[in-house]
Amino acid sequence: MAVVELKVGIHCERCIKAIKKAIKTIDDMESYQLETEINKVTVTGNVTSEEVVKALQKIGKTATNWGED
Repeated sequence: MAVVELKVGIHCERCIKAIKKAIKTIDDMESYQLETEINKVTVTGNVTSEEVVKALQKIGKTATNWGED
């Protein structure tokens, strides 16, 4: 089980809905958490950061590993 933590621009309700929808399409995703106040997305499951980044890129979001600037 992996925990993927990413920094993603979360600006409005529409962003939140789109991000949730994109994350839910990832195979073997167990759970996720959005921390809108710090632009953090955490995905848990049999997933890689590349899979999550790719899903977010499909909706036009840029994601970087949490802790990278």
